[in-house]
Amino acid sequence: MTVQPVRLFDDPILRKPATPVVDFDAELRTLVADLTETMHENNGAGLAAPQIGVSLRVFTFHESLAEGQLGHLVNPVLEFPDEEEQDGPEGCLSIPGIHFDTKRRMNVVAKGYTVHGDPVQIVGSGMLARCVQHETDHLDGVLFLDRADPERRARMLQALRSSGWFDEDQPPVIKIDPHG
Repeated sequence: MTVQPVRLFDDPILRKPATPVVDFDAELRTLVADLTETMHENNGAGLAAPQIGVSLRVFTFHESLAEGQLGHLVNPVLEFPDEEEQDGPEGCLSIPGIHFDTKRRMNVVAKGYTVHGDPVQIVGSGMLARCVQHETDHLDGVLFLDRADPERRARMLQALRSSGWFDEDQPPVIKIDPHG
C-alpha cells in the first residue's frame, strides 16, 4: 500500500469518464489498497481511482459510513429507490478547502463488484448515499461543483479563485450539465 498524490481540480483525468474494470487481479487489489490508504491519510470519506490518476471505475469509501460493508466498489451502477433528496455540505479531496451544500438523492442502491469480482450491492442513505453518488460522479468525469445551481456555482468559482492552490492562468471550468 502506498499513499498516492491526489489530483486537483484542473487535472484533465478528473473530467474524463473512467474505463470499466475487466481484470480482477493483483493490480486491482493494489489499486484498492492504495485508494484506501490515500483516502485515510487525507481524512476523506471516499476516493475514486481518477483522483489518483488511474482511469478505472473503482472507488473506496470510509467504512464508518456503512457499518460492516466492504469499503470499495468496482464498476458501480446506481439505482434510486425513491425521489427523496438531501441538500447538505460536500467537499472533495481534489478541491481542497472548498465545501458547499450540494443536492443529492437521499437513498441509493449501488450494484457492482468486490475487488475479487464477486457481485455486491450497497444500500445506503444520508452520508453513505452522498458519498457513493459523489464517488460515482468522479468515475463519470463529474465534480460536485457541476451539480450547483447558478447562484452556488458563482460562489464556488469565487472560492476556487481565492483558494491559494488554484492556477489563476487556467480559467476554472464548471459544467452546466453534469453529464454533458
